[in-house]
Amino acid sequence: MNILAEITSFEDLKEYLPFIIPLAVLQLGLMIAALVSIFKHKTYKTGNRAVWVIVTLFVSMIGPILYFVLGKEED
Repeated sequence: MNILAEITSFEDLKEYLPFIIPLAVLQLGLMIAALVSIFKHKTYKTGNRAVWVIVTLFVSMIGPILYFVLGKEED
């Protein structure tokens, strides 16, 4: 089921806003938290700073989660 194909007008879009807005806020918050953590730390479990910045910015909501699970070195 492709939601974007079903949205044909602004009225249709308003129906999905209660789901889209919290997801967008969550994604932005995770991205900001991951980027702050990436630039604070110098060492990572896997990869390097450049890899994690690219993953965080371009792999949508999963990128920051991957960083916190696989990349962040424990303090």
